[in-house]
Amino acid sequence: GRGGGEGRPQGPAPTPARVTLWPDTFTEHLAPEVGRAAVAVLRDAGLAVSLPPKGVCCGLTYVSTGRLDRARAVLRRTLDAVGDVPGPVTVLEPSCAAALRTDLPALLPDDPRAERLAAAVRTFAETLEECAPHWQPPRLDRPAVGQTHCHQHAVLGDAADRRLRERAGLGGELSGGCCGLAGNFGFEPGHEEVSAACAGEQLLPALRAAPPGAAILADGFSCRTQIAQLSEGSRARHLAELLAEAL
Repeated sequence: GRGGGEGRPQGPAPTPARVTLWPDTFTEHLAPEVGRAAVAVLRDAGLAVSLPPKGVCCGLTYVSTGRLDRARAVLRRTLDAVGDVPGPVTVLEPSCAAALRTDLPALLPDDPRAERLAAAVRTFAETLEECAPHWQPPRLDRPAVGQTHCHQHAVLGDAADRRLRERAGLGGELSGGCCGLAGNFGFEPGHEEVSAACAGEQLLPALRAAPPGAAILADGFSCRTQIAQLSEGSRARHLAELLAEAL
């Protein structure tokens, strides 16, 4: 050790920053591999990961179908279960993050807990940038194609995602526009033609033009579903999955 300090007892290790990983419905029930990957990456970045109580929900599906009274009831139940969450709340599904950040305080303006939870919401990339600024992601060094979720375009922003992809060596731009599935829109009768046309504007041409070995990225469950349905077997993945595989 320096200065003759060899053998001296060391001080306690610094307490890792704690983040709460939000168990959104899509990740919890339809894509648990995304949640497992996110935990692996966050822990590799030196963060302690905890989960809120079971049964929390952002109310997105009720908001998107106009059932606002039901959404308010779900959100009040969620706030009762969560209480005051310490530290940032990492939400992997962009649509759920947008609902918590904007719809929650708008629907419950008289509940101060709503504003506090909304202010704590972070995307996966924002969490890593803010809570583990010195962490170096694994290098993938390959081109990337795919879809930036509409709610990231409109509500959340994707600047942190762009910086994280650059640090991980994922080159290229993801598609603008919309994948066309748009939550429940593409599943409803009479919408299939419009839904596919939206995907055919930018997303599907980008996938067809992708160089060999390109990573296919889509953080949104709807976007990944649309890609699987319309792109002849291509499988898109959340950025957390790609980083976890490369660790």
